[in-house]
Amino acid sequence: MASRRIIARLINASQHSSCPGHGCSSHSHHQQLAAVNQVRSMATPVQMVEKEYAFEVAASNLRFGDGVTKEVGMDLKNMKARKVGVFTDPTVAKLKPMETVLRSLQSQMDLPFEIYDQVVAEPTEDSWRKAISWAREHDFSHFLAVGGGSVIDTTKAANLFSVYKDAELTDFINAPIGKGLPIEHVLRPLIAVPTTAGTGSETTGTAILDFTSRSFKTGISNRALKPVLGIVDSQNTESCPTAVHISAGLDVLFHSLESYTAIPYTERTPRPANPINRPLYQGSNPVADIFSMWALQTTVKYLPRICKDREDEEARNQMLLAASFAGIGFGNAGCHLCHGMSYPISGLNKQGPKYKHAGYEVNHPIIPHGISVALTGPAVFQFTAPSSPDRHRQILAIFSNTTISDPSISRIPDSEIGAYLFEAIARFLDGLGVPRGLKAVGYQNKDIDMLVEGTIPQRRVLDLAPGVGDFVGQDGRQYLTRMFESSMEY
Repeated sequence: MASRRIIARLINASQHSSCPGHGCSSHSHHQQLAAVNQVRSMATPVQMVEKEYAFEVAASNLRFGDGVTKEVGMDLKNMKARKVGVFTDPTVAKLKPMETVLRSLQSQMDLPFEIYDQVVAEPTEDSWRKAISWAREHDFSHFLAVGGGSVIDTTKAANLFSVYKDAELTDFINAPIGKGLPIEHVLRPLIAVPTTAGTGSETTGTAILDFTSRSFKTGISNRALKPVLGIVDSQNTESCPTAVHISAGLDVLFHSLESYTAIPYTERTPRPANPINRPLYQGSNPVADIFSMWALQTTVKYLPRICKDREDEEARNQMLLAASFAGIGFGNAGCHLCHGMSYPISGLNKQGPKYKHAGYEVNHPIIPHGISVALTGPAVFQFTAPSSPDRHRQILAIFSNTTISDPSISRIPDSEIGAYLFEAIARFLDGLGVPRGLKAVGYQNKDIDMLVEGTIPQRRVLDLAPGVGDFVGQDGRQYLTRMFESSMEY
C-alpha cells in the first residue's frame, strides 16, 4: 500500500510540474519518462513478492466422549511418561474434572506427577513466568493441562520454556511485539483436558497472555505448541457457570466468523522461503472453511440454549464439539479484527475502566476474552462485508435461521449486507446479555486513540483482515478508529 501511494505521488508530481497549462513540452516528456523509470525500479521488488500457494492443516489428535477423562492416566503410561507436570487453576483444582484426572493418574503404577494449581484466569507475563519457573525446577517428561484456555495456554508456555531453558519470554512472542523466533526443538508431549467450551486451545499451537507492560494481549503461535492429544469430555463442563459458558461460547462464535472471513490463503504475502516459516494463521482455506461453518451454525443454535439452561446436556455437548471444530478452523486460517481489537480492550481495563464481569470468581478487574471479542463484532462485520458479500450473506442467513435462497436474504443488495449483519449480530448478543458496546464496560470516546494504538501492533491477526489495506499506515488507523467509534454503543 505504501509503495502504491509513493508511486501515485511520483506520477502526479511529474504531470503537474510538466503541464502547468495542460500543454506538454519535450522537457516535460523527459520528466515523465524519468518518473516512469523510477516507478519501474521501485516496482521490481514489489513484483518479486510472491503470494502464498499452499496451506497446511495442523491440529491435535482429539478424543471425544462422555467420561473419557478417566483414560488420561493410561495415555500417559502408554507414552512412557517419566514425570508429569499437571497444570490447573485454583477453581478447577476443587472440581470434578480434576478429581477424575487425579484418580486416573493414581491408578497407574510408577507414574510420578506434580501439580501446579496457581494458573491465573486471563494470564499475564508475570503469571506465565511463575509457571515457567516452577516447570523449570522440575524435569518433566510430559505435561497435562486441566482447565480452560488460560490453563492450556499457560501449560504450552511452561512446556516451551522448559525446553528452551535460557530463552526470554519475548524471544517467541509474536513479532513485532517480540522476536517471533521459530521453534526448532521438539517440545515435551502435552495432553489438554478442556473444562470450557470456548478457546479450542486443545487443538491449536496458540498461547495468549495479557502483556501488561504494553496494556494489551499478545501471544505465541507455532505448530510446535499444539497438544499431542485433546481429551474433550462433556462431563467436564457440567460445573461451568453460565457466565463462563457464554463468554467461552462467544469465543467459538468469533473464531468461526473471523476465520471464515479472513483473506484467502492465496492472498497472503510473502510466500515463505522455507516451510518452517509458514505462519500458523494462513488465511481462509477449504479445510478451515468446513470446520468454521459447522462451528458457526452449531453455536448460533446451541449457545442461546445454554444461556437459558446450563444443564441442557445436548447443548453442552454440541458446544464442546463446536469449540474444537472452530479451533481447527481458526487454528489454520486465523482470526482477524475482533480478536486484534479485543487485546487492548482487555489489557487497558486493568488501569482504565476496571470493569469486573458478573459471574467470574476473581479478585481483579476482568473483561472475559469472549466478551471483549464480541463488543466490536457488529461494527467489524459491517466493515468486512464488502470484501466478500457472498460469505457475509451466508453468515447473515445462519443468524437469521434460514438459507441464502430465502428471498429475505437473497434480495438484499451486496452493498447493504453489512448493515443487516450489524443488526443480526447485535440482536444475537442482546439475547445472551452481552454488554451493548464499549461504553457499557466503562470505556469513553477519549479512550479510542489508546485502543487503536494497542491494536496496531497485532500483526499476527491484522494481516489477515480483509479490505483494510496497510494497517501500519494512516489508512488502517482511520478504519480502526471508525470501528471503535461504532462499537461504543449500539
